[in-house]
Amino acid sequence: MMPPKGKKHCRSLPPDAFTSLPDHVIDVILMRLPCKDAVRTSILSKKWRYHWCRLTELKLDYELWETKKDILNSAVKFTKIIYQILTLHEGPITKFILNVFHLKSCPKIDNFIYFLSKNGIQHLVLHFPLNNLCRLPSSLFTCSQLRHLNLHNCIIHHPSTFEGFDSLISLELCEVTISSEMIKSLISLCPLLERLVLEISELLDTIEINAPMLRSFDFKGCISSLCLKNVPLLAKVSLIGKDSHEAGYVDFAKLFESCPALKHLLLDFYYSELFTEARDQAPTRLPFDINSVKRFDLPAIVLMDSYGLSCALCWMRSFPYLEYLEIRVYNDAEDDHVPESLELERFADVTFNHLREVKLGCFIGIAFEMQLIKLLLAKSPVLVRILIDPWIDDEPPDTRSKILAEVSKFSHASPEAEVVYQSEETEG
Repeated sequence: MMPPKGKKHCRSLPPDAFTSLPDHVIDVILMRLPCKDAVRTSILSKKWRYHWCRLTELKLDYELWETKKDILNSAVKFTKIIYQILTLHEGPITKFILNVFHLKSCPKIDNFIYFLSKNGIQHLVLHFPLNNLCRLPSSLFTCSQLRHLNLHNCIIHHPSTFEGFDSLISLELCEVTISSEMIKSLISLCPLLERLVLEISELLDTIEINAPMLRSFDFKGCISSLCLKNVPLLAKVSLIGKDSHEAGYVDFAKLFESCPALKHLLLDFYYSELFTEARDQAPTRLPFDINSVKRFDLPAIVLMDSYGLSCALCWMRSFPYLEYLEIRVYNDAEDDHVPESLELERFADVTFNHLREVKLGCFIGIAFEMQLIKLLLAKSPVLVRILIDPWIDDEPPDTRSKILAEVSKFSHASPEAEVVYQSEETEG
């Protein structure tokens, strides 16, 4: 039936809709709102007025206190917000995210961290200002229920009475000031740790990782300062090296000998020294094969000399069960020659029996890259695809056709192997 002429037909909520919602439904609604909007719901009704005070998850960042008409400075606003939470909040806070990266100075949070330690905090993220490092209060190390801890731009020194985070499974330390001994101690006092992220700009002494439950490890810094001592379950490793004249070199034979479960390895050794002090040729292969590795990513190979290439080939020879290879090569386009180390004769004793997919990034089609494709096609009997991701997105079609025509002349060990260009259809 059509509504009467001249009257609008609309559906509206009954007057008591907001007040009749069950508490658990209100909780779900508030959890999906930004903290500022959750607080604003207090004007809806008496039932909603203080409901936000029972939120178990809170996120505080610059969007909460920055407005178009700033009368008070950000630090004062932040202090007022923290005071309100301390005064009004009821019940546990299991997850808390604080991002004050944009503040000029580090706010005083000692009382608030103590408050969290007494209210069941399990997931804690603290992102402090970059140029004014905050010293963590000792009360943080009494948060016995912590499962996830993420710290940015702070000074870490746990008290001598610290007995460990018995429930912690994820730890991220980014741009923090901490000694290598303190890192070693902190990790060893987290017996259930499964995921570890370290981004350390300072050159430290050897960092020893003793974590029997660790499964994922991301490290950015001086690679030579690492020792993977007890990591029997470690399956995914990402190492991004920082160039340092004081760093020395890393002995990978020792680094990975305690990683029997390693499946995915990413190495970014842009200008880093991986094997020798003199940046000479890397060994042909490691002293042992790493049979567990299935995926190998090299996001930056620089062929300023043959060192980067010899390192990459050393790794490829040492992973007999490799299935996926991703390489991004940064070349000097004017240096269009084929290194001797890529000649097929040098791989007479090597076959990539399990390699199924290869991705070549920053591809420009010079002789080196074409020889690498030739090598992979000739030595990979189960290869399915080599995916080319060109340096120039709108590369002319005739350039692509010319490259693919040349590739078609190469010997294919796998009848299923094809070489294709990255496109919208192939992404992901």
